[in-house]
Amino acid sequence: MKFRKLGKTGFNISEVSLGTWQLGSKWGEPFDEQDAIETLEAAYQSGVNYFDTADIYQNGLSEHAVGQFLKSHPEVHYSTKIGRRIEPHTVSNYTPDNLIAFVESSLNNMDVDSLDLVLLHCPPTAVYYDPTMFATLDELKAEGKIKNYGVSVERVEEAIKALQFDISAVEIIFNMFRLRPAENFFRLAQEHNVGILARVPLASGLLSGKYTAQTQFGKEDHRNFNRNGESFDKGETFSGVDYLTGIKAADELKQRLGTNDLAGMALRYILMYDAVSAVIPGASKPEQITQNAAAAKLSAFTAEQMQIVTDVYNKYIKNPVEYLW
Repeated sequence: MKFRKLGKTGFNISEVSLGTWQLGSKWGEPFDEQDAIETLEAAYQSGVNYFDTADIYQNGLSEHAVGQFLKSHPEVHYSTKIGRRIEPHTVSNYTPDNLIAFVESSLNNMDVDSLDLVLLHCPPTAVYYDPTMFATLDELKAEGKIKNYGVSVERVEEAIKALQFDISAVEIIFNMFRLRPAENFFRLAQEHNVGILARVPLASGLLSGKYTAQTQFGKEDHRNFNRNGESFDKGETFSGVDYLTGIKAADELKQRLGTNDLAGMALRYILMYDAVSAVIPGASKPEQITQNAAAAKLSAFTAEQMQIVTDVYNKYIKNPVEYLW
C-alpha cells in the first residue's frame, strides 16, 4: 500500500481506503457487528489506515463500529459526515445549534474526545453561501472537538465554492464515468492544499463490469429505487449514468482495456491523478476490501489507456452527465 497526504490534515492515508456506507450489511439489510469488525480488520491488514463513515450509515452503527476499532488501532484516521439526519433536508435546518448537536452525537457514538475530520454531508447548495455554518465549524475546531473539517459534495461548483473556507478535504464523486472534477477543481484544490477523497469510484457497481441488463437489485437497494433520483440526488446512483448505457460503456472499457478486472482498473485509474488523496470504495465483506486494496498494486495506466477511458466517456457518458454535476 502507498500513502498520500490528505490536504491540510497532514494525515498520511492509504491511497485505497474504505468507505463504510455498507459496512456490516448490504444496502437495506440488518447490521452485522461481527462482520463489520472483520471487514475493518481485513482492510487494516491490507494496509488501509483511513475509514470514511457518517452518522446516518446504518443509523449510527457504522460510526460506532469504527469508533470501537480505533480503540485497538489508534494510529488510523477517519472522517465522519454530518447533516443528512436533518428532516427535511433543507437550508433552513442547517443551523449552528444543529451542527453542534451532530458533532456532539458523533463524539459520543465514536467514543472519542476529538473527531479527526468532519464533513458536511452533501448539504443543499445554498449552505455553501452561508458563512455562519463554516464559522461554527471553525469554533468547534478552536474548542478541540474537531481537528479538521470539509465537505462532501454532489456538484463541482459546490466543491469550488467551499474552497473559500478553511476546509481540509473535499469528498467528491470521481470515476471513469465522472471525469469533470479533474478538469479544473483538482488544480484549485491542490493550490489550496485541500485533500480529495474520491467517492462512488465504481459508479454503484457499474464499473465492476459484472452487471448485465438482466441484473436485479434488492427491494431496499438504492440501485433499485433511486435510479431516477426518486429518493435522493440522481447523481449518487450509478453516478447519474443511465443504467443500460453504463452497461454498454463498461463492456467497451473491458474489451478495449483487455481486462476482466474492470473494478481494479477503475480504482487504479483514479489514482493516476496526484490531486486525489485516496479512493474510498465500500465493502460489505472482508474479501471485497482485500480485492479493492490490491488495485494499488496494479501497473500505472499508459497514455493510450488513459485516452481509451476518455474516448468511452465522450462516446457514452459526457452528455448529459458532465453538464449536470
